[in-house]
Amino acid sequence: MKLVIQGKNIEVTDAIREYVSQKIDKAVSHFKSLTTEVDVHLSVARNPRITSKQAAEVTIYANGAVIRAEEKSENLYASIDLVADKIARKLRKFKERKNSKTGIKTALAFAETAPASLPKDNQTLELPAQVVRNKYFIMNPMTIDEAVEHLDLVDHDFFVFRNVSTGEINVVYERNHGGYGVIQPHVANGSASNH
Repeated sequence: MKLVIQGKNIEVTDAIREYVSQKIDKAVSHFKSLTTEVDVHLSVARNPRITSKQAAEVTIYANGAVIRAEEKSENLYASIDLVADKIARKLRKFKERKNSKTGIKTALAFAETAPASLPKDNQTLELPAQVVRNKYFIMNPMTIDEAVEHLDLVDHDFFVFRNVSTGEINVVYERNHGGYGVIQPHVANGSASNH
């Protein structure tokens, strides 16, 4: 298993490296046959208004799946402990699902939904002037149910995937009021719609 440890706004000392190595090794010990690589990102926020400044993020590549967890606290070692526990739970859940395909949540797609409301006082959203980060990943075709499983594993609000039945790029997301939604491309008058 390959372990990569990186730091942002923090020097990754030998003591920190050893602590992370021990905690992650313990968290993945029962799942080493599944795990190919573990990436750990440690960071410290410099903004004085942020109380939980010390973050630990772990991304595990396991048999074609990506399992991710992140924790923040006021202490880096506490964040590492929390994220190691969380990633161990996610790995256990992943292995259980892999061994038994029962109990999988069903994803639902909603054809018509009211448009999202504007921010308070009709303020316009400001986006960064440029792309600040690119991410690349293998996009194997999968069903919507499989995409929902991956969404649970990556600990994000959404998951981008290639739909096995259509071959198109889709996005599955967790709805605020429960359940899941799927965003699918729509073609109007022979050209892609910009909705």
